[in-house]
Amino acid sequence: MDTITVNGVLMFEYDQPIVQSLLDKDEDFQKLYQRHHTLKEKVRSAETGVLPLDDLTLGTMKKEKLMTKDKMAAIIANYQRSQ
Repeated sequence: MDTITVNGVLMFEYDQPIVQSLLDKDEDFQKLYQRHHTLKEKVRSAETGVLPLDDLTLGTMKKEKLMTKDKMAAIIANYQRSQ
């Protein structure tokens, strides 16, 4: 799977080995990762005018994307504490 980037910047930059391990082993993390990726692409498409969305829908998608990232960060933190 790809690394997670936000505006071209590596997300969870210092945790890439953990991210990869979670992508390999944790189904919940995999689902969150895929959802984040899907939302990121839709938001990008909406912001560039490729995907027509109203402001409310775009704002809701951005919030969901952020919540998904926060959930992934929490899983990473829990993984780090357990090691």
